[in-house]
Amino acid sequence: MAKQGISLFSGGGVADKGLTENGIGLILSNEIVEERAALIKLNYPNSKVFVEDIWKCYPEIVTYTKWKLQGNELFVMLATPPCQGMSQNGAGTLLSNIRKGKRPEFDERNKLIIPALKVAAKLQPEWILFENVPNMRNTIIEDENGNAINIIELIRECLPEAYVGQEYVVEMADYGLPQRRKRLITIFTRNENAKKLYNKGIQLIPPRTHDKYADAGLLPWVNVGVVLEGFEPLDAKDKENAISKKNPLHRVPVLDKKKYEWIRHTPKNSSAFDNQCINPKCMYKNNQVHGAKRDTSGINKANKDTPLFCAKCGELLPRPYVESNGKKRIMSGYTSAYKRMSWELPAPTLTQNFIYPCSDHKIHPQQNRVLSYAEAAKLQSISDYNYKWGTIEYKGKSYKIAPFSLIKDVIGESAPPLFFDLQTKWIQKLSSEGTERKASILSYANAKI
Repeated sequence: MAKQGISLFSGGGVADKGLTENGIGLILSNEIVEERAALIKLNYPNSKVFVEDIWKCYPEIVTYTKWKLQGNELFVMLATPPCQGMSQNGAGTLLSNIRKGKRPEFDERNKLIIPALKVAAKLQPEWILFENVPNMRNTIIEDENGNAINIIELIRECLPEAYVGQEYVVEMADYGLPQRRKRLITIFTRNENAKKLYNKGIQLIPPRTHDKYADAGLLPWVNVGVVLEGFEPLDAKDKENAISKKNPLHRVPVLDKKKYEWIRHTPKNSSAFDNQCINPKCMYKNNQVHGAKRDTSGINKANKDTPLFCAKCGELLPRPYVESNGKKRIMSGYTSAYKRMSWELPAPTLTQNFIYPCSDHKIHPQQNRVLSYAEAAKLQSISDYNYKWGTIEYKGKSYKIAPFSLIKDVIGESAPPLFFDLQTKWIQKLSSEGTERKASILSYANAKI
């Protein structure tokens, strides 16, 4: 029987492509949002999808998985729980305050890891993978007994003693993704061969393949230019130029005239907040640029006194502004808003806001627009894994292609399948490598990590 896996908090099932790419059969997925579950059903027609709150269905997940395994062992459980409630505060500080009686209000979303751990403890897969934001390390949750505990420590407590593992902060650009995206990969295993290697110092994440400076014989980071140059040009000035006639996903929102002018005059690697005078009789280039400074509380805030009119001729600068009571003022925004991406670097972290020009570093490096859906899918490595967006059905309706609002959300929230492809290859290697090959694994991994 081929190795089998299950996926929890699956979203649209994007990360799971990294499992199935390596021959892992996907027994089931669990996703509470019906629209995302419809995409899972499309992409994994042989996998059962539990479209329900995991608190309600985790016993059935265990029962169904055992039935499908027919006495065989589960190879991997991949879980990507919601990250919106993960804390940015230090875990030590939070625990210290709790001990002093300053009990915080816990985010219930963070407790969703508890039923996932119940599934893991019952099924005891060879490998358990959690993917989340780095802040997960600092997150304190309330366990079922009402005790405050660090979420990583909870994982250790809930898993049987046979497991070893830890959490790793991973920069996805170090694995060839053309995007800066830091994630926390938490891995535990009970595989005996992998445990021996882990105890000898081998990391459970795969060796890096890329490096910012191409050090240690690694490849350089993949830059945006390599990825985007293959797409046909688009322009957000009107619908005719904003939509490709060849690729339904290669399309961008049409910008209103003001925003289009701000972006049209934004130079390479710059923000529209720094645009200079475009009055042909003036063209003054030394107007004060946008900036930020820390307030008395230590919070970094964008300046509100950035000039909107040319210091030399008085003409309106093509900078983002709002108008109230007939008066124009500079728009509130960080120095990274309305800013072009760099052609020579990996993309900044994509979020569900990648179609909005006011989001950080989301303007196309050269063209007057944001990224298209097709480009974003490429930067997330989604389109490299035969991921499908239609035809789907949900809530009694049928769609030839998923709504673009759904595509946007799935792309922005997804874990890149490229990394999980490499991760799956690595755990398979650690699991199955014979004694005679251990020395080569050790030397290879230590040289690359």
